[in-house]
Amino acid sequence: MENAKRNKGFVFKQYEKPFQSPFDKLFEIFQELITHTSGDFDEAIDWLRQLDKEFKLTTPEYTVDDFIADLKNKGYIVERVNFDGSGGMDISSKMEKALRQNALNQIFGKMQKGKSGNHKTKYSGRSDENTGDFRSYQYGDGLDKISITESLKNAQVNHGVGDFSLSENDLVVEDTQFKSQMSTVLMIDISHSMILYGEDRITPAKKVAMALSELILTRYPKDSLDVIVFGNDAWSIEIKDLPYLQVGPFHTNTVAGVQLALDILRRKRHANKQIFMITDGKPSCLKMADGTYYKNPMGLDPMITSKCYSMAAQARKLGIPITTFMITSDPYLQEFVDEFTASNRGKAYYTGLGGLGEMIFEDYEDNRKKRIR
Repeated sequence: MENAKRNKGFVFKQYEKPFQSPFDKLFEIFQELITHTSGDFDEAIDWLRQLDKEFKLTTPEYTVDDFIADLKNKGYIVERVNFDGSGGMDISSKMEKALRQNALNQIFGKMQKGKSGNHKTKYSGRSDENTGDFRSYQYGDGLDKISITESLKNAQVNHGVGDFSLSENDLVVEDTQFKSQMSTVLMIDISHSMILYGEDRITPAKKVAMALSELILTRYPKDSLDVIVFGNDAWSIEIKDLPYLQVGPFHTNTVAGVQLALDILRRKRHANKQIFMITDGKPSCLKMADGTYYKNPMGLDPMITSKCYSMAAQARKLGIPITTFMITSDPYLQEFVDEFTASNRGKAYYTGLGGLGEMIFEDYEDNRKKRIR
């Protein structure tokens, strides 16, 4: 026994990466490339070939061409025939789901454990999930919720064993917790500033959207997520279109984005509604009543910002909080976001690209625990 005790301890050795097949190794890289190229298969493969030349990713036994053949055989890509008779490859719906799952694993990996469910609130009441706490029976409580053991215990304490009786005052029920459902609109800024100054801001935003959508689809299927993009105008996009999202030569019409988000949420039957907005720039565009656009990229235009504040206040009156994720650190832009957030009584985060996903995850999870009013 003494020898066994002395032999206990730690053994240190060099880290060995888990085995990956040649396909899995390239597939991991390919998912990143196809996301950066907004779903352009040919461009992603060109990048993969360049990386292969530089870092020797493949072997003579398994080449990039073998990888492409496997992608096709596994259903990740499909053949495309153009009107002029030329052809090519496009990613499939299976690949789109794989990209969402990959983004989920990268950003929300710690959420993979646990069962699917709805959004728990801090309010107790009639439901199907027990909290472990007990309370006195109230008129309207179901008989199946009465705790027989605790009620009999109360009867014995209150009336004694010899003269046993059970009254309504002795009855207790195991408390339960309301479950809420959440309707979320995610707004993504696709103005030109999202790729300015050599910094790719749209790809992280796109990854967050893919991860959040996959999280809701798989873990909270009773919730709803709508994704809208905003530049000079705002419009809805399908979740399946997220990998193809690109920045355009647009200004930033924040008013149009919030207006569309509110229109969507008004039609939702869920009691809890919220807006997440990812942006890196100041509002610089308005659509006028005659259909023309008023644009001013220089500084904060009072006419544009006042419209933004009015929309934020309108959302507050509807009980819809707006959480703004500002991926910039300019002080004068923070001043605008602070005022916008105050008008809505919402929340704002000033974050770099690296922490964007974690912040959205934490905020979404936090809203699971409360009923938004």
